[in-house]
Amino acid sequence: MPSIEIFIAFLIATSVFAYMPGPSMLYTAAQTIARGRKAGWLAVTGIHIGGYVHVAAAALGLAILFEAVPFLYMALKFAGALYLIWLGIKLFRSQQSFGIDTVTADSKGPKRAFWESVIVEILNPKTAIFYVAFLPQFTNPMASLPMWAQLFILGTVVNVMFTSADVFCVLLADKVTTFLKRSQKAGRWVQRIGGGTLITLGLNVAFNRQ
Repeated sequence: MPSIEIFIAFLIATSVFAYMPGPSMLYTAAQTIARGRKAGWLAVTGIHIGGYVHVAAAALGLAILFEAVPFLYMALKFAGALYLIWLGIKLFRSQQSFGIDTVTADSKGPKRAFWESVIVEILNPKTAIFYVAFLPQFTNPMASLPMWAQLFILGTVVNVMFTSADVFCVLLADKVTTFLKRSQKAGRWVQRIGGGTLITLGLNVAFNRQ
């Protein structure tokens, strides 16, 4: 493992990346706004679990395929973008009321948010590329632990740190929308805002050249 000095630098760099506003934070906020706090927590959990797929891929060297085969990267990128847009359209066009009396009545919405979030995270090739580019800088080839184990441990730390930022987003989004959801009319607009955010995220992923 890296020295204490390098590990501290790793934690600082990870914190900066984690709390920099990005798609994951906007996605969890959108789920919270559109479906409620429970859906937000399940979205965070889904993204966290999906993140371990990328951690494992980086540890096993599978994520390097995205750099070697650009078509694979683009295919996964557009699949993720289309999925986000489809989720956003579903939320935007939903006729269900999200007033205070009906927020707890929809038991499928929060559960659906978990599985949707797992898929969204897995279909994000930028996460895989980030791990491949970022983690090796903090490994030690001379350490007793094999390289794959070092990458997995460091990747787990990164995933936990990013999840803490998503948790903060859910708490903030829930505070903002609690009052609005007391009105059915305002609740419908809140739901549309959540759907519109997902559509915007999908379009940004699709047309972003990076």
